[in-house]
Amino acid sequence: MRRISSKEVAELVKRLSIEANLYAPRDLKQSLREAKALEASPYGLAVLEDLLENIRLARDEKMPLCQDCGMAVVFVDWGQEAVLTGDNLQESIDEGVSRAYIEGYLRKSVVNDPLYDRKNTGDNTPAVVHLRLVQGSEVEITVVPKGMGSENASALAMLSPADGEEGVVNFVTSVIAQKGQNACPPLVVGVGIGGNFESAPILAKRSLLRPIGSRNEDPRYAKLEERLLREINGLGLGPGGYGGKVTALDVHVEYMPTHIAGLPVAVNVSCNALRHASGSL
Repeated sequence: MRRISSKEVAELVKRLSIEANLYAPRDLKQSLREAKALEASPYGLAVLEDLLENIRLARDEKMPLCQDCGMAVVFVDWGQEAVLTGDNLQESIDEGVSRAYIEGYLRKSVVNDPLYDRKNTGDNTPAVVHLRLVQGSEVEITVVPKGMGSENASALAMLSPADGEEGVVNFVTSVIAQKGQNACPPLVVGVGIGGNFESAPILAKRSLLRPIGSRNEDPRYAKLEERLLREINGLGLGPGGYGGKVTALDVHVEYMPTHIAGLPVAVNVSCNALRHASGSL
């Protein structure tokens, strides 16, 4: 049995939290460059150029990609042959997030109570943690600083199985049509289909971690991704919401089994920053 200390977890989470806020993923930078070749709107082109310049400045000046440094969402794949020593997992992750947001001078945006007190916790904790037990003794952690502007553009629908593909497409495109321009496009749109009320949104959020341009291994869902991308870009919202051809850089769809009477569909939207960073212990 492999032993992993809570201090190791905290240190990794701290590093990943800072990296995700400062350094854009490579696939995102490449996708933004490719979007410039597709975009016809002069305003849209100006936005894309500004975004690429922002990525460069954030990297060179060691400053956050966005003033909204997000709420820390942490995905953990924990090898079942590894045991955590010291603090529990939530405490370990929260320590790493706290240190990152304080020592890294990242904006702290978490309040202790959603409805009444709404007092800032002062260190961006607690983090939202999604844990999976997997085979082996390795631990993989992905930190996603999720801004609320894009999160507010997300939605869940409990469709009827009879709604089928058309119902899914209509729901997803209507969500982006109504809320997408406020989520800092060009977007990456995650779609989770199946499971139940709580699992579909997690599927959608996990799908955002896939490389831009990747396709679902099931050819039916791969075609659905391509159709959704065409439909969303056909809305004409464009970069920054100023109009244009590139409203979304990509659409990722993930699915899982569901009940015979259900068709849950969740949309989780990422802004143009698509911040995330991964590491392992």
